[in-house]
Amino acid sequence: MKNLTRKLLSNKIHQNIGFSKNLSSEIIDNFFESIILHLIKSNLIKISSFGTFKVITKNERIGRNPKTKVEAKISARKIIKFKPSLLIKNKLNRKWLIIQNLKKLIKQ
Repeated sequence: MKNLTRKLLSNKIHQNIGFSKNLSSEIIDNFFESIILHLIKSNLIKISSFGTFKVITKNERIGRNPKTKVEAKISARKIIKFKPSLLIKNKLNRKWLIIQNLKKLIKQ
């Protein structure tokens, strides 16, 4: 699976819980809208056992097109940084280690 889309999330809710497709889609839309509104209001969201979203302000700066070397002004903007929880990091690294060990076994 390349991308986790709203439609895929909605279908998972529909299949696993049994809500209608419209209600499942509405749940996903409301969830993301709540996150966005909270980020606008407080600049920080901590989701237990998942991670932290934080709004960072970037200042205006001069950038350069790597191909043409032409300088351009990059305007000030806000970005969102995500820091995963230790639980997520540990799960990810455990799976990665298992896959690496399986690859080594297959090569032998």
